[in-house]
Amino acid sequence: MQLSDPIADLLTRIRNAHLARHKEVVVPASKLKAEILRILKEEGFIQDYLEEDKTLKVYLKYYQGKPVIKGLKKISKPSRRIYVKAKEIPIVRNGLGIAILSTSQGILEGRQARKSNVGGELICEVW
Repeated sequence: MQLSDPIADLLTRIRNAHLARHKEVVVPASKLKAEILRILKEEGFIQDYLEEDKTLKVYLKYYQGKPVIKGLKKISKPSRRIYVKAKEIPIVRNGLGIAILSTSQGILEGRQARKSNVGGELICEVW
């Protein structure tokens, strides 16, 4: 089955797994999803992820029984792409969240993109 928005599918699977208190979730693999998961791991939103043949296994993180990820919001959609300049990159939840962008230098977190002075497509916000 071909998905029209695989990134929204990834975020929805993570959100649903958190609501059901699962320890892990399996999603179809792609390089873009792996990069997004790398950023989530670096920022401490997930424990880890493993890339197996054609799937990504995401190990979710909880703190005192509650999910570390409070919210996921897909910003840029296939029907409406949202592009931002380096100075326009949003600060999510007063710095408690992150923005993930697709830039000319690859997939970057908002602070990294601002520091590198590059803009790009605003993929999602996580807090």
